[in-house]
Amino acid sequence: MSDTATASIAANPLPPTTGTLGQQLAVRMAERIRRGALAPGARLPSVREGARLHGVSPSTVVSAYDQLQAQGLVEARRQRGFYVREPLAAARGAAAATARPAAALAPPLDATALIRGMFQQGSAPSGPGMGTLPEAWLDQPLLDRALRRTLGRPTQRGGSAAGEALRYGNPAGDEALRQAMARRLAGELGIAAQAGQIVTTIGATHALDVVARTLLQPGDAVLVDEPGWAVEFARLTRLGMRLLPVPRGPDGPDLAVMAQLLEQHRPRLYVTVSVLHNPTGQSLSLAAAHQILKLAEQHDLTIVEDDTYAWLAPPHAPRLAALDGLQRTVYVTGFSKILAPAWRVGVVAAAPALAERLIDSKLLGMLTTPALLERAVAWCLDQGLLRRHAERVVTQLDAARSRVVRLAQDSGCRFVTPPQGLFGWVDTGVDTEPLAAQLAAAGWLVAPGRLFLAAPRATTLMRVNFASAQDARFWQAFAAARQALGGQPVR
Repeated sequence: MSDTATASIAANPLPPTTGTLGQQLAVRMAERIRRGALAPGARLPSVREGARLHGVSPSTVVSAYDQLQAQGLVEARRQRGFYVREPLAAARGAAAATARPAAALAPPLDATALIRGMFQQGSAPSGPGMGTLPEAWLDQPLLDRALRRTLGRPTQRGGSAAGEALRYGNPAGDEALRQAMARRLAGELGIAAQAGQIVTTIGATHALDVVARTLLQPGDAVLVDEPGWAVEFARLTRLGMRLLPVPRGPDGPDLAVMAQLLEQHRPRLYVTVSVLHNPTGQSLSLAAAHQILKLAEQHDLTIVEDDTYAWLAPPHAPRLAALDGLQRTVYVTGFSKILAPAWRVGVVAAAPALAERLIDSKLLGMLTTPALLERAVAWCLDQGLLRRHAERVVTQLDAARSRVVRLAQDSGCRFVTPPQGLFGWVDTGVDTEPLAAQLAAAGWLVAPGRLFLAAPRATTLMRVNFASAQDARFWQAFAAARQALGGQPVR
């Protein structure tokens, strides 16, 4: 067996099971099909390409594909190859599904497949398409220390934090965190917000959901950036909203398109990532920010500013909430991107009257949020430890970005936007949907461009996570899969 094949198997080990290599490979691929990492209709790699990607013989791949066929998970199409079959239940219900109104349709399977991959322990593919920092970049001692200090400190009411953890917390969120966030927003980001204007949530995604449920009714139109994040698209669609995509450029949204949509549809809300946009990595220019606020004033529009990547961004980057003073903006951020995915602590800052409505929505949805984690985050903020951790992460990220840019360009990719922040938005030269399927089969989870389009369609674009795409073996697998799909050889 070649060194390359040996490295491939080492990087993507087969699950611990007995049987032949063909049986083991079939088990692994069946698992990915069942959890949605390989979507119905996806084309599997050819026998020859599958053998190269997995480091096995062609006969092993044939054996695995035969077993998957016998299980009803894949089908062979004459002279076209092997494809993932539609689930039986889905096939039976297809006619009924087409009769539903668009707003009632479930979000695309691809919108959740990437998320599911994040929660697969042990057997999950490696994550160049993930949205989180690698575990090795996180500061476990800091988190442990924060929890120990929080549990050992008396509360404002004289009791212990451990005892407080047995009771419901403040509906608005822990007072210490809201005070710390008020200081952070005013002192570092220029957003004037009192503690009473701040509501805590279980992460930024939950914050966005609370805001939408408070301000919108089914059938309302919502402006969204395109490209944007599929989870936000899917969530708003499930709530019954009409999505109005606005093309996102280097400086922000296409203002002419935005003005036209405002005139024609009177949307209630505009949801945007203003700084280090996902997936392009771009930030609003100051001129664009002022124009957006003017349009919002003219058309009675509320702007939800998602600042999820705030700790990776320069504090001087223009924030709509700072320019607007939280009059027409609602500011959302969280800590899971910088501290740890499991530290689900989010924050919403809004005008006082709206903050009270947000508390009501939060109470109806989940009563209160866990005060222990919120208090631990507050301690990290007050001690300056979170800022120092973020500075170290940014330094690591800058180095990783330089490495990934070289690897991506050497593998035939072109960056559509200048590389910044956590994500790169690249043109691969081939349809990234079958590309993602081939790479998933080889153990690499990527984020094809259709995930970031409000109306999913074929595209050659792909998002890469600079922090988790540094492995040269991924780019070797990527280049091979790209060429197999008709991509031009790299010179």
